[in-house]
Amino acid sequence: MADRPGARKNVVGAVRAMYRWAVEREIVKDNPAADIPMTYQSRGGAKPWSVGDLKQFRQRHPFGSDAHMALTLFMFTAARVSDAIALGRANEIQRDGLTWLQWQPGKKGSSKVTIPVLPPLLRAIRAREVEHLSGSYLLTAHGRPWRSSDSFRNCFKRWCVEAGLPDRSPHGIRKAAGHLLAEAGATQHQIMAVHGHSQAQTSEVYTRDVQRSKLAESAVALLAGMEW
Repeated sequence: MADRPGARKNVVGAVRAMYRWAVEREIVKDNPAADIPMTYQSRGGAKPWSVGDLKQFRQRHPFGSDAHMALTLFMFTAARVSDAIALGRANEIQRDGLTWLQWQPGKKGSSKVTIPVLPPLLRAIRAREVEHLSGSYLLTAHGRPWRSSDSFRNCFKRWCVEAGLPDRSPHGIRKAAGHLLAEAGATQHQIMAVHGHSQAQTSEVYTRDVQRSKLAESAVALLAGMEW
């Protein structure tokens, strides 16, 4: 499971606990999983989508398709897969005549997210002809809500392959949204509000490089009038 470090860690933890339980009850003599290292080196995570990637995906999966709906939802909510497959009409609220989405991310320690539904997402949502009683935005080919994040990821992976983007993932769209927000001038705390981060350093990864580039630009500008 070297290619899935997070899942690997969970499995090792579960196996350790199982053998620990067995050792305590003298079912086995030792715990063979006790010495398996739990640490791993990060490979940088999901690859962020570029603007070109987003356009290429939409060209293959046009407006009205399930794939286009999914891409639009991820792009304009920056939601994790586990949250996105649960989002629907029940999460809509009205403020000053505008539609907003509000949800509590499932990841432990996350803050509640409340964001306006921008026109591209609103058009995609309202264009859905088949709606399940749950009101979920993302539905399977059979018109039912997704039962698990993994099953949705497998389907989304197929959509990416069909679009010629085999190394892209839903989480990469979340990263792209963070980078695009930073490049558009969003502050660290603004990105925190959209992504549901509860700690500033989590969102700093999006703003750090942009801020350094702007600082470099302003610093070099100081030399513009220099006689040489």
